[in-house]
Amino acid sequence: MPLEISSAQAKPFLKWAGGKSKLIPQFVDYFPQQLKLGKINRYVEPFIGGGSVLFYIAQNYLIEEFVIADISPEIVMAYQVIKNDVESLINSLLEIQAKYFTLEVDQQKELFYDIRSKFNLHQQDINLNEINQACVERTAYLIFLNRTCFNGLYRVNSKSEFNVPFGRYKNPKICSTDNLRAVSAILQDAEIRHGDFMSCEDVVDNKTFVYFDPPYRPISVTANFNSYSNLEFDDAAQIRLADFFRKLDARGAKLMLSNSDPKNINPDDDFFEKAYQGYKIERVKASRMINSNAQKRGQINELIIMNY
Repeated sequence: MPLEISSAQAKPFLKWAGGKSKLIPQFVDYFPQQLKLGKINRYVEPFIGGGSVLFYIAQNYLIEEFVIADISPEIVMAYQVIKNDVESLINSLLEIQAKYFTLEVDQQKELFYDIRSKFNLHQQDINLNEINQACVERTAYLIFLNRTCFNGLYRVNSKSEFNVPFGRYKNPKICSTDNLRAVSAILQDAEIRHGDFMSCEDVVDNKTFVYFDPPYRPISVTANFNSYSNLEFDDAAQIRLADFFRKLDARGAKLMLSNSDPKNINPDDDFFEKAYQGYKIERVKASRMINSNAQKRGQINELIIMNY
């Protein structure tokens, strides 16, 4: 089916803990000058997540090619479905949305847990080589759960099961038709890969801008929220990423990376200064929104690490 053109500005189709939408006005000042001058041909994002930086760059700079990846097959499937069959996805979401709003709160809760059970039951059925109606339905379930669950989180347990409880929102926007079409239009120019951050290595050259947004290093024992997949992203993984950063730097690519700032808690914690010694490290103000205790939500520093 031909893609229906939308004039809407594309923005993330999933609520995403640690999403960068609110940080983009600060990020713009740190984007490489070559991007602003039109000298970057390719944009690569190996931890695509919610995609807010991708969508901003695609709509504000001249880029010929996009390569995005994620370790989560669910996220990769969702991007592929939106790219290849957005109208079927919209139809599925509209059906769920219409049903949801005919129900009382207790019935909405029952529907949520019914869909969550179906979603978890069929997780082994994902086939990223064939985007079919089953993938469309699964993506619709994913977006529905994300829009109606507590705090709009995407979180899985060690078995890769979505485990966020019902959120009790009065009027959640389950199907954002115009936005899904706008996202699909951008993704027509994107190659979507499934894998860890090294899966994009082959496309990086001296005319590439790579933005890394890995699972953040916890800034405290109780702040460990990086469960976007069942694979732990520990300090060893952070160091492996820093080594990869250096490898791509040697190719002449422009590199930018976000992470938590451990100095929010411990001024003597210089983990990232050591891991990225020789690179430029800046701090930006970010709002912590996912803490269940509203009194602990507020502005903290996050790191931006660049090789330019």
